[in-house]
Amino acid sequence: MGHEVQSVAVVGFGPIGQAVTDQLVKAGNPVTVLQRSEPADLPQGARFVACDAREPDALFVGVKGCNAVIVCIGLPYDSGVWTRDWPRVMTNLIRLGRTTGLRIVFFDNLYMYGPQDEPLHTGMPLTRKGHKPRVRAEITRDWQTAVATDQDFRFVALRASDFYGPGQVQSHLGTDVFRAVASGHPVQTVLSPDLPHDFAYVPDIARALCLLLDAPDSAYGQAWHLPCAPTETPRQILQQAAALAGKPLKLQALSPALLPIMGLVVPMLRELVEMRFQFNRPYRVEAAAFAQAFDFKPTPLAKGLTATLEALSPQPLPTGAQ
Repeated sequence: MGHEVQSVAVVGFGPIGQAVTDQLVKAGNPVTVLQRSEPADLPQGARFVACDAREPDALFVGVKGCNAVIVCIGLPYDSGVWTRDWPRVMTNLIRLGRTTGLRIVFFDNLYMYGPQDEPLHTGMPLTRKGHKPRVRAEITRDWQTAVATDQDFRFVALRASDFYGPGQVQSHLGTDVFRAVASGHPVQTVLSPDLPHDFAYVPDIARALCLLLDAPDSAYGQAWHLPCAPTETPRQILQQAAALAGKPLKLQALSPALLPIMGLVVPMLRELVEMRFQFNRPYRVEAAAFAQAFDFKPTPLAKGLTATLEALSPQPLPTGAQ
């Protein structure tokens, strides 16, 4: 971290917020974690302030004494919740940035592009299709408008693909998947196993968000894409993980056509129906601009998979697997 950033507010303490907080604390930065309930695993060196980012003035109280903000909020994966709450959160973030002058680094996803048949790049138009993609596009337009109308509003977004890594639970390649791989049990996925798909590594996301804290002002007012390790298919990724664990891969792919039916009884699958465009075609992310601007090299897949598997068990991986 650079000397300009002395104290950072991290809003949200899911896997990304935890990784960001860990990196900042290790670098000697005072960190204030903001969310509604106090986390049980807050690292030494970080303090907690109860804060509901949906409430108009809550963020102002939480960021006192801080001179930068990293937003890692993860709302429940529910279209109704997103439609109701994301606009409120973004309105409050914009008001916070405009009023205080604090730098705001916003962790974002790639939903706002909607269905695309080419690698995703920041010049693509924002979609108006689907509940969750549409709301992400709407809040993007909100901060872009604020940037265009207020030169003192310093806001930057980092957009990342589906991610994996130690402690990551709610993901196509989450803890349950890797636990099954490590034990040799069958792995079920809605991903098309043989279509290329970019996955971001959680510590890489945290590293990139921290880099943006000290970036020049010219890096703000825009969105950046996070570089991923070279693209592979879900089957190739899980085969590597299985080899590292010394187990055979037993992969069971669920047909996307079954999602509407299965969604009648499984809420999470119902929420995935409108997101099928992410896994029924190749899903690649163009991120050369960030790599070049920040000399950023993503963690090799083998290293990320090893760390992810080792986090599941105190037992070392089989000799010769690493």
